[in-house]
Amino acid sequence: MRRWIWLSVVVAIAIAYPLLLSSPFQQRLGALVLLYAIAASAWNIVGGYAGQVSVGHVVFFGCGAYAAMGSYAKFGLSPLFGIPGGIVIAVGLAAIIGVPTLRLSGHYFSMATIAVAETMRLIVTNTDWLGAAVGLSGPTVPRNIFDLSFLSSLPYYYLFLVILAITLFVTWWMTNSRMGFYLRAIKDSERAARSLGAPASRTKLYAYMLSAAFTSVAGALYAMMFGFVDPESGLGILISVKILIMAALGGAGLLFGPLVGAAILVPLEEISNSWLGGKGAGLTFVLYGAIIVLIARFQPGGLLSLFTRRRKPSADPGASHAP
Repeated sequence: MRRWIWLSVVVAIAIAYPLLLSSPFQQRLGALVLLYAIAASAWNIVGGYAGQVSVGHVVFFGCGAYAAMGSYAKFGLSPLFGIPGGIVIAVGLAAIIGVPTLRLSGHYFSMATIAVAETMRLIVTNTDWLGAAVGLSGPTVPRNIFDLSFLSSLPYYYLFLVILAITLFVTWWMTNSRMGFYLRAIKDSERAARSLGAPASRTKLYAYMLSAAFTSVAGALYAMMFGFVDPESGLGILISVKILIMAALGGAGLLFGPLVGAAILVPLEEISNSWLGGKGAGLTFVLYGAIIVLIARFQPGGLLSLFTRRRKPSADPGASHAP
């Protein structure tokens, strides 16, 4: 009952936020928090629950962003119609990448995903049909509601809130299914899970593909909100690092961990950028590095793990047990 009460409070705050804090900056900040929470929650499926730390997840983010902008720039269609195509491309790419790379573990898997991400960025940068280094732009003036091009951040906020709710529901359903139990067993010990009959390779691949699908949606929403995508904003490795840190900061492997991490990191970044402007361009890297060090040193399980630990009942050393 207490869990449902807290969930109801969080939902009420999320719905009321843009109505109570109604300045353009505050509404835009709330929309960005939800957007990155979607991307971090998608990464959490494979990085948190399966323990496969992908640093190249920006590939799937870029698939969605370029599919959304490409549907307008190349075919004159609404960016909304590019979302299904981006999902299909991202899932297919995840299957191609995942079959060889998911055989690796630890930092070897992370390095392999970085190599794939940088290769894709270089390919897009040198492909004229994809805009090369200039990138692709969406509609400058909204033609109809399907363009999802709004002057205010308020419609984006509620759109992102709905997509985040769907992402969290699917993640919750997955964690309580057989696939979720397999993933937790694989994360604890893949060798032991295999010995007990868990299909480790297939389960990790399914998680990777599901994660890629939601990451692609996040990329498409990002492109539609900003109306533009280029190799740096859609395929830059810093996006993967940001998503990873958000999940780790809040609690990788916890349902609401990525949301907590996004609610902390996005305001820090936006406020520092607004205060320092161009002078603080390198501060973002310093901030990310400091957060990684602090998490690794003091709280590897993330901030939410503090509360989950407190809720766990401790064993009574004086309790008697039946023989």
